[in-house]
Amino acid sequence: MTPDDLSAALFDLLLPLAERHREGSSTELRREDVVLERPRNRDHGDWASNIALKLGKKLGANPREFATELAAALGDVPGVATAEVAGPGFINVRLDAAAAGALAKVIVEAGVEYGRNESQAGRAINLEFVSANPTGPLHIGHTRWAALGDSIARVLKASGATVASEYYINDAGSQMDTFGASVLAAIQGKPTPEGGYPGAYIAELGRQVLELEPNLTELPDDEALAIARERAYQLQLAEIEKSLASFNVHFDVWFSERELHAKDAQTGTSAIDNAVERLRQQGHVFDEDDAVWVRTTDFGDDKDRVIRRGNSIYTYFAADAAYYLSKSDRGFEHKIYLLGADHHGYVHRLRALAGAAGDNPDTDIEILIGQLVSVNGAKLSKRAGNIIELDDLQAWIGTDALRYSLARYPADSPLTLDPEQLRKRSNDNPVFYVQYAHARTRSVARNAEAAEVDRSAFTPELLDHETESALLGALQEFPRIVAQAAELREPHRVARYLEEVAGLYHRWYDNCRVIPLGDEPVGDVHRSRLWLNDATGQVLRNGLDLVGVTAPDRM
Repeated sequence: MTPDDLSAALFDLLLPLAERHREGSSTELRREDVVLERPRNRDHGDWASNIALKLGKKLGANPREFATELAAALGDVPGVATAEVAGPGFINVRLDAAAAGALAKVIVEAGVEYGRNESQAGRAINLEFVSANPTGPLHIGHTRWAALGDSIARVLKASGATVASEYYINDAGSQMDTFGASVLAAIQGKPTPEGGYPGAYIAELGRQVLELEPNLTELPDDEALAIARERAYQLQLAEIEKSLASFNVHFDVWFSERELHAKDAQTGTSAIDNAVERLRQQGHVFDEDDAVWVRTTDFGDDKDRVIRRGNSIYTYFAADAAYYLSKSDRGFEHKIYLLGADHHGYVHRLRALAGAAGDNPDTDIEILIGQLVSVNGAKLSKRAGNIIELDDLQAWIGTDALRYSLARYPADSPLTLDPEQLRKRSNDNPVFYVQYAHARTRSVARNAEAAEVDRSAFTPELLDHETESALLGALQEFPRIVAQAAELREPHRVARYLEEVAGLYHRWYDNCRVIPLGDEPVGDVHRSRLWLNDATGQVLRNGLDLVGVTAPDRM
């Protein structure tokens, strides 16, 4: 019996009881009102529900008396061993061994689908993260958002949402001119321009640009600058994409800011021009002091924002507006922005922008602010000089250890990583602990095959050891954990859950044999335990995939 099965049974029992207590009215009960939780103390049962407390007063019934009626009915449901009332009206449910153990087969047969749910079904979400300027390599701050953003996208998709993970390329504006001038200066053997980009990577880009454009030094400076800027930009963007791919992060959309500035051949207007007019039509644009403003204070911003200056030059806010509207135009009713710790000022601005565009700032836009991350003993990049590069961190710590350690903490928590711990092959290293548990499930499966233990029989009532009950109880939780991680945008819940499962599996492994000892014949208990072993491996694989980490077969 799965939690969904038990919840459905409980809901079916509620309806007639509710009608009896309130003269035919069911108080508009909904299936999602019935929530099950695992008791912290497993002596209290496998599952607990507070539905009698929630509905008792609404139904005009004493919650404990209502819970007693409900528990009595629930005790007759096949698969339920006991249903007891605790406190003012909690219902503790214990499944019989067969009903609890049946989950192992459900998981194995579901495979990669186990854990997937429909809690976010029908939602079209645009999730933007990283979005680093294409003027240099990715650094440690981008690393955290790459890991978290990709994991958030994975749990949202696993929960039924339609998600586009998007990288906004800031490839318009003065920083691109400065970048191009820096590369051209390196090609010409000149000092870095004032305010330019330093670092050996600029010289490397210069060498690559010159290989592609061997006649560049013979061109007039303006022409050479345009070519150097474009070539270096494409090279740097390709390096960023390669770094992210090696980090197991792949974007659905790479959105160029240039698209917002490009003029339509027929209308002669750009997306930014159109955005200003669309905001004006919403009634939130006004003209003052030769400038064009958006009345963002109507939506909680601390001041109104200039969208076009008196010299007719658009501000960055104009591009933000056009970009936001483009997301709506592409069918995304919900937009999530993942921003760094230095972007707190953008929260009110973006929420106000959503309101000015006619959206609901409370439901249509979400801004997540992440805190800083540091690495003990990390050295600055030899190429960039003033940053710690993603590529260097991967080479030092390893992709799996880096991704897992970044995913296992809430985004709003400052984080310091200890590379020496993350490189250890011991239980003190969380990623090793979880991956080793998975590798152990695969080892057990291989050894079982050699010992001619297979899954030809399944007798779930034989899975009655206390460690089996605890492990099955945790495996039941996986779909709920995934749904919760998606709803709260907190993939660290998946990582912490995997560590719990790994611990329970190791304890089970120490107490329950899948392979008979000595001359003991293979029995149904061994075959049934192989189902549980393989179910645990499947959950660990599915969970590690949600945080972008591999599940090795051997370690």
